[in-house]
Amino acid sequence: MFKTGLYTSLAAAIFLTISLSALSFFKFILWNPLDYTKRFHILQDSHGFFQWLFLGLVLFIIIFVFYLVMQYVPLVPAFVSSLLIGGIIALIIEWFIFELPAELESFTKLSIPFIITVIVTARFVFETASFHHQANENEKQNELPYEDTMIK
Repeated sequence: MFKTGLYTSLAAAIFLTISLSALSFFKFILWNPLDYTKRFHILQDSHGFFQWLFLGLVLFIIIFVFYLVMQYVPLVPAFVSSLLIGGIIALIIEWFIFELPAELESFTKLSIPFIITVIVTARFVFETASFHHQANENEKQNELPYEDTMIK
């Protein structure tokens, strides 16, 4: 279960990092994902590869925490939770990056491709967490009262 969470988080972090790079390259987002180096004064003099690697590592940790939390929320469908949580996270990220005022006109400056990318990644992580948690629960219910090596 823990190993599956690591693999899922790693795949999602790689996907999200490459997607951010592509969104930035094709100008679908008006901000650079590596601007965190200037804002937080870390890795400013490092090569771009290490800045992307650090961003991927931070994303991996955040996604892994979400994986661990969301596997224990079986009552809420993964579609609904990923849509709400992923959308809210994407909105908050862009709100802080652009430092937008709380007005309706601010929504026109948000990047729809970025929001969709975050929601798709959240859906992948939440759905996988929910599925593997349910599979693990079903496996525990189907355990036999004797060991497999015993002949009955």
